[in-house]
Amino acid sequence: MLASGILGSTASLLKRVEEAGAGAVTTKTILPRPTKGFSNPVVVDLPFGMINAMGLPNPGIDEFERELREARSEINIPIIGSAGGSTPEEVAHVAGRLQDAGADAVEVNASCPHVRGHGVELGSTPEMMRELVREVRRSLRVPLIVKLSPMVPDIRSLGRIAVESGANALNAVNTMRAMYIDVEAMRPVLSNRFGGLSGPAIRPVAVRCVYELADLCDVIGTGGVESWRDAAEMLLAGAKAVGIGTAIRRKGLSVFSEIKVGLESYLLRKGLSLRELIGRARI
Repeated sequence: MLASGILGSTASLLKRVEEAGAGAVTTKTILPRPTKGFSNPVVVDLPFGMINAMGLPNPGIDEFERELREARSEINIPIIGSAGGSTPEEVAHVAGRLQDAGADAVEVNASCPHVRGHGVELGSTPEMMRELVREVRRSLRVPLIVKLSPMVPDIRSLGRIAVESGANALNAVNTMRAMYIDVEAMRPVLSNRFGGLSGPAIRPVAVRCVYELADLCDVIGTGGVESWRDAAEMLLAGAKAVGIGTAIRRKGLSVFSEIKVGLESYLLRKGLSLRELIGRARI
């Protein structure tokens, strides 16, 4: 499935992802009001992934509702709306409107590592996670997914609290706070100084988090998946779905079909069904 933050801002882009072979799509994180995000430079490409500090640029829920309604009329696969905000009440407001505009499920971004007040702060403690999920759950009829940060002391405890408070599934994981300094200029490259590290560098962390969470509820494994082997690793750890994000920037939309074909060949070679593969490393 398409992870939040990549090609999820318009109906036409979401349709392209469906045509490329994704089984579901997640929108960009939508906030109550429009935001421009951070000024350039906002991305650093690295051999092992990238660091981005986009700053959650988005049109706001008033504008995005129209895009989502259009997408719902054109797209046949599930659409997951990603909701953000600076308070639990703001997130709940956005979540409810995403639902009403046609989202099949809502993912709460409780883990953005580089936008103060709109991310990891909302879900970094048990008390804050409980308040956030309960508030959003009250506004929804559709399934609720909580996207977790790997930058917490005990992700399993936070995941359990999210589930006990009303989450139907967890997404593990968001990016990790990181920094890149140009040694010639002797300054940080990103305008925001800090950004979120994604790509292959964080995959072992994401796999560990999926493994720790998979017996609590359904888990989406996200973080550094670029090949069928990476996807298989997430599934073996217990993920029921796999999110693809940074790989699109590095490999293009063909990554969806490449992973699907590779997984099919792998399952045939092993004599297993997809259902039999999920969680097999946990046995």
